[in-house]
Formats: sequence, C-alpha cells, structure tokens
Amino acid sequence: MATIQLTGVSKQFQLSRNRRVQALTPIDLTIAEGEFVALLGPSGCGKSTILHLIAGLDEPSTGSVLIDNLPPRALRQRHELGIAFQEHALLPWRSVEANLALPFQIANRPADPDRIAALIDLVGLRGFESARPSQLSGGMRQRASIARSLALNPRLLLLDEPFGALDAVTRRAMNLELQRIWQQSRITTVLVTHTVEEAIFLADRVLVMSGRPGRIIRELQVLFPRPRTVDTTRLELFHQLADDLTQTLEPTDNVEPPQEQ
Repeated sequence: MATIQLTGVSKQFQLSRNRRVQALTPIDLTIAEGEFVALLGPSGCGKSTILHLIAGLDEPSTGSVLIDNLPPRALRQRHELGIAFQEHALLPWRSVEANLALPFQIANRPADPDRIAALIDLVGLRGFESARPSQLSGGMRQRASIARSLALNPRLLLLDEPFGALDAVTRRAMNLELQRIWQQSRITTVLVTHTVEEAIFLADRVLVMSGRPGRIIRELQVLFPRPRTVDTTRLELFHQLADDLTQTLEPTDNVEPPQEQ
C-alpha cells in the first residue's frame, strides 16, 4: 500500500502556439495508505489529469507528486501500480487467462498460474478462463480488466471511470464486486467518477472538484460501515449526502476559457 502526496500541483496544457488552458490550479492533497478516495466532478474539471499525474503518465506544470516520498515513475518501474480505464483494453485475440498473464510478460517475469487462477476466482470469472473478450459481457470484461490491474500485487490502484460504459444495473453490481475485491487487499485506491452515488458507496473519502480550472472545493468523509450493501443506498442519510453533493456539483458559468499568450 502507498501514501500519495500532491504539493502545489497545477497543470497547464498548450493548445496551440498562442493558446493554453489551465486545467488545474495548485492543489495540495494527501491520500493515506490503504485509503479509498473518489474524485468527483464535472467533465473537463481535471479529475483524470490528477490520475495521470499520480500515475506518472504526465508531469505537473508546478508542484510535486510523490508516492512514499518517491516520484511516480519509481512505482511504475517496479510494476507496483495498477490502472484500469473505462475502456477495458483487453487484447481481443487473447483469452482471459492470457490477458492476465500480460503484466508478467511486460515486467519480464514468469507468469504465475496460481496468482492468475486466484484473480480469476476473485473477480468471479471461473469457467471463463479460455474465453476471449468478445465472448464476455461488458461487466465481465471490466472484471477481467480489474483483475489484470491487480496481477502483480500493486501497492496503488488507479481507476478512471471503469464502469462508465455499463448500464445502471450492471454498474451497481460492479460497485459491489469492486468493494468486495478492495476489501480483500485494502490497497490504496483512487477512483475517478461522474456518479455521486458510486463515489459515496465505494469511497472512504470523496473529493469534489470545481469546473476548469479544477480545484478541490469539497471533502466528504464517508462513514458508512463496510461491507456496504444495496440497503446502504436506501438509507435516508445516503440520499441526503447524494443530494448535498449533487448541489455542490451544480454547474456555474465560471469555466475559464483558453488564454492567449
């Protein structure tokens, strides 16, 4: 498990020679070891940008990102970072089992059949080891994608709208599955989502971001005991929190346009 520290992190993108956009204003954020944090906000607010900075897939314009006092690339070089995106990115010509073996190959390690079998059991895909992605439902493909992200026992898991393309019923089922999987490992996890109820159900802490330029405008500690169930989502307090966060997310006209240089 890993501790994440963002200090004075901002991000600016160059759109063209004379145009730039401020995606993030300076952000200070600490995510504790073993914590599950959800980033919630409107489209274009910088949620995925923060995830990419934590993953070391991009560099901040100002400030620093540290994971256990080291830059993110150190975690990537040790193959201790797991990532799952909205698109499952499974290789279509490989079976579920072969897709889960891919991280071992990339890391130049021998595939661990016992670990792969355990992950297939963990995500409920026993019996589908030889199936190709086209033979799986959307929810099953996402389960396989999450299993692959856990293959090398990462210390940090980053999830960027992993269930965004699923229907509401499947998405709720996957929320229950993800919670079950997370509880077995208690891995430090950062989830990007547009869905208020998903954030409240899954996270220990919800961070609400403003429209561009993105900044954290609200923090909510979620105190519902685990494991959370469908009954949790029916509680009056759950609905009160969802309504409250939804109000915080109400759109404003304060989005900053691209700037001329």
